[in-house]
Amino acid sequence: MFSTEQSCWFVRKVICWRAAASIAWAVLLLPPITAVFIILSRFSFLHPIHTISECLSLLTSASAIFSFILLCGVILMVGFLNLEYYTVIPTIACSKIALLGQLLHPRQFVSSVVHCIMGIIVAWCCAITIGGRYETLGYPCIQSDGSPQMCLNEYQLILLLAGAFVGFSHSLLGVIHNMNYVSFHTVQQYKYLRFKGSLPLVVKCSAIQALYSIRNYIVVYFFLGYIPRAWICKTLNLHLTSSAHPLDSIAGLLDLSLFYHLWISATFLLFTWYITLLLFRIFVTEVYSFPVQSSFTEDAHQCLPKVLLTDKQPMILKFLALQDLALLSQHSPSRRCEVFSLSQPGGHPHNWNAISGECLSLLADLTQRLVAYHDTVATNGRAKSLSTGSERKTSSETSVTSGTEDLMSPRPTLLMKTPASVFARSIVGGPQSPLTAPFTPDLDSPFASPALRRLTAPVEQCSPWHGTVQSPHIMRRAPKLWSTSTDSQVNGSFPPSPASVPSPKQEASKPSLLAQFLQNRKEQLPEASSQALFADSQAHIWALEGLSYLVQASFSEDHFGVVQTALPSILSCMLVLQEAVDRHFKLPHASSKPVRSTSSIGDSTYKTLRFALRATLKTAIYRITTTFGDHLNAVQMSAEHRKRLQQFLEYKE
Repeated sequence: MFSTEQSCWFVRKVICWRAAASIAWAVLLLPPITAVFIILSRFSFLHPIHTISECLSLLTSASAIFSFILLCGVILMVGFLNLEYYTVIPTIACSKIALLGQLLHPRQFVSSVVHCIMGIIVAWCCAITIGGRYETLGYPCIQSDGSPQMCLNEYQLILLLAGAFVGFSHSLLGVIHNMNYVSFHTVQQYKYLRFKGSLPLVVKCSAIQALYSIRNYIVVYFFLGYIPRAWICKTLNLHLTSSAHPLDSIAGLLDLSLFYHLWISATFLLFTWYITLLLFRIFVTEVYSFPVQSSFTEDAHQCLPKVLLTDKQPMILKFLALQDLALLSQHSPSRRCEVFSLSQPGGHPHNWNAISGECLSLLADLTQRLVAYHDTVATNGRAKSLSTGSERKTSSETSVTSGTEDLMSPRPTLLMKTPASVFARSIVGGPQSPLTAPFTPDLDSPFASPALRRLTAPVEQCSPWHGTVQSPHIMRRAPKLWSTSTDSQVNGSFPPSPASVPSPKQEASKPSLLAQFLQNRKEQLPEASSQALFADSQAHIWALEGLSYLVQASFSEDHFGVVQTALPSILSCMLVLQEAVDRHFKLPHASSKPVRSTSSIGDSTYKTLRFALRATLKTAIYRITTTFGDHLNAVQMSAEHRKRLQQFLEYKE
């Protein structure tokens, strides 16, 4: 609808400036953080006054200023990586091989290398700050024959390698825990209050994660520490002194002072990075108010209805627009009047048609995904992978789509357009079915490695493993969750044909060990597949809130009756979605709430989005029924929907 330049105006004018503001605040907070680190690393209970004076003199030294400049460069790089890798829809690995593909992706490899380099730089700054035996990598020494030469200072080496190891661990944990995921808080707070409330969690997570990383690093250095030590000595022409114990031994690693300095340095490294990430999340998710309509044509693409209808745009723009819609529908009567207004000349409710049409399209797409997921699980006992290149539309999918459209009829013509950008992770991407994308590995995503695409490529027709006949050694099918005699006919699927029963000849042929290994890792995790299905449900939550509050306000504020024409479609869409959500929560893995981790800075709110969606959906229907009451009996809808709606009118749902 609009050009790419117009669609990226929000990134240039808003997101980049917010990211720059978060980096600036992280740099401003760096001096007090560094001062606390200097005090903790040099403090002595026997000489407290001398320690404080020594720390003050160190803060004004040339080495401290140079280290501060390097740390500022690291903060800038961390902020750039946050801006480059952030996402509002988390990437959830539904199988072990999908997670392995994310970790081995070339883009992730580059990120890990960059984090290792930044870890070495921060560790070197910590070594200079601590001073003493960590200050230099080489020092002059005299060998047994009396000749002077340079010897390796293994204390600084082990600190530098610890920085690289912590940086590498941070990069891997960022993928596993979705640290690049940016969530939106339900309760709106000022930036200072959000930062103040999250600061204790950042300190706790930094200390705990640093402790675990240093523990793992000591074990690795104990077994493999001689490799980098020998390489450094050979490269820099340094020698090992025979008077000191090597640190890759039990006697060398049982040094409490060394362990403390490693831990406090790792905590300082992670704390500065986590603070930068926290500030980026706070600034980038700040509420942005879009104008509902504009008097100037050149600013029309920045209005809320046009932003919601634009296909190719950053996902952060779509989410912030839906968030603004939810807020204006609750707290802004003047902006609600603009939504209900008619265009001049013509007298058409273009603003309401665009906003309601996009919200209903989002809810309809989620309903189709839920129905397809339920049918797949009910048929096979687990979510199966479907090819995304040349998909063959089965009879069950056809009946599901047609059945959903019939249940939601009558639908206005504005609902014929269903933008796929809401469920796409980025602007550029290959073709992918919205019905299977949430719970199948995304081979077209930037986290899918070429090796993963080759290993998970569909088999050819000439292959002996092509078709529905498969050996039990290849695919372990779990017991079916529902009987195929009744539910399969209701869902639109058919019972398995006799050809699906493997013959004795086919059972005798065993696949290779590699095929068994890959198939075992491709088995999808039920909990992860359910989380991936609702990964973008924050958009649907805002759509439900915006629609329901606008419908509620229209009872007294809609003077032209523009909302009443779409009320049957809104109620039908919500009731069909509620039926699909209720069926999903009857699955064994969908109703179990995951345990929230308090030792990771990664945001895990996406794991409970399905529960928030279910509560929001029921609240939205009740909000409409309590406002209109018995007036809803005059709304045209099917008998099934009227029976379901009566349950809400009688408060029995």
